[in-house]
Amino acid sequence: MSPESEADTSGETALPGALPEALRAELVAFRRDLHMHPELGNQEFRTTAAIKERLERAGLKPQVLPVGTGLVCDIGTGTESGQWAGGPRMLALRADIDALPIPDTKSECPYRSRVPDRAHACGHDVHTTVVLGTGLVLAALHEQGLLPRPVRLVFQPAEEVLPGGAADAIEGGALDGVRRILAVHCDPRVDAGRIGLRVGPITSACDRLEVALNGPGGHTARPHLTTDLVTAAARVVTDVPSLVARRVDSRSGLALTWGRVESGHAPNVIPQHAELAGTVRCLDLDAWRQAPDLVVGAIDEIANLYRAKSEITYVRGVPPVVNEVTSTELLQAAMVARRGTESVESTEQSLGGEDFSWYLEHVPGAMARLGVRPPGERTVRDLHQGDFDVDERAITVGVEMFTAAALIEAVH
Repeated sequence: MSPESEADTSGETALPGALPEALRAELVAFRRDLHMHPELGNQEFRTTAAIKERLERAGLKPQVLPVGTGLVCDIGTGTESGQWAGGPRMLALRADIDALPIPDTKSECPYRSRVPDRAHACGHDVHTTVVLGTGLVLAALHEQGLLPRPVRLVFQPAEEVLPGGAADAIEGGALDGVRRILAVHCDPRVDAGRIGLRVGPITSACDRLEVALNGPGGHTARPHLTTDLVTAAARVVTDVPSLVARRVDSRSGLALTWGRVESGHAPNVIPQHAELAGTVRCLDLDAWRQAPDLVVGAIDEIANLYRAKSEITYVRGVPPVVNEVTSTELLQAAMVARRGTESVESTEQSLGGEDFSWYLEHVPGAMARLGVRPPGERTVRDLHQGDFDVDERAITVGVEMFTAAALIEAVH
């Protein structure tokens, strides 16, 4: 099915909220502007201002979050003041607005990043544009008396900064008066015009780990008289992941992967200090809760064998995103209403982390994987790579799915 083909409503009455051509073009331009001006977590001042200005131009009253970046905006009866007025509990639509600290390596791309070593390489510019476009369509429907229940837009900062900006958004009131929350995440392995869905865990837990190993140092001719710190570090790197994996149910998918190892400056000197850093990822919520004790215990066990002193910083990240059944069914119904049954495919649980999970600790919700691969293209421009880009027709798909979800959810 082409991304721009008409919806197969399977005999149902077509829902309002199709994206007008003029707005479609405006949203593509808005996304490209964000793409050219990426901002890191908690520094998204320009991005926040751009979203705020466009929503205000539509007659809405967005509220910047207390942390200074990101914002929420309510649409519908009882929310004209810009705050929830105690009416019907709302559906919330969440977007993340920050970028990554990596260079944009796309060549011959007119909207490539203009900020050195900064790129929207995870699709947050698309997520932001989808929720903005949804808000503009819903505002127009509200003016026509066609929006039965209020909807909240949540533009969240700092998703890429562990433990994620979701906690700040929640503390700032983003979930006050909300009964359900939905989100999308770009997926370069799914064709534009389609989404991937699953009930239950769709992402994984992700924590950050930093380890410092220390010893007296010495001459490489006499390792028996000191702490052979390089060997100690090497054994921590190789042995700890295996130890941890053997101490939990293998179905939990608990995995420690190292990303940085540093030690020493000369070939004949045993160093006094070594540093290691990595991530701990887990498919299972119960195993994730056990992970800090398991990982710290395994590191200490190996370090002690080599008489190295260990200093461990275990930074809690995010739990898995666990899609609730009704919310997942809502996304599927919305997509089918717009694009037909073939537009929805099942998807696997990813080992990537997403702080959308923190919202789901408070209210039910679900995340869909938004297809951004040009249909027929074999090459995958993967997330967190400098050449990442999307088929921009996905913006229309996301907006029309979210508007349909708001309308369908309102009558249930």
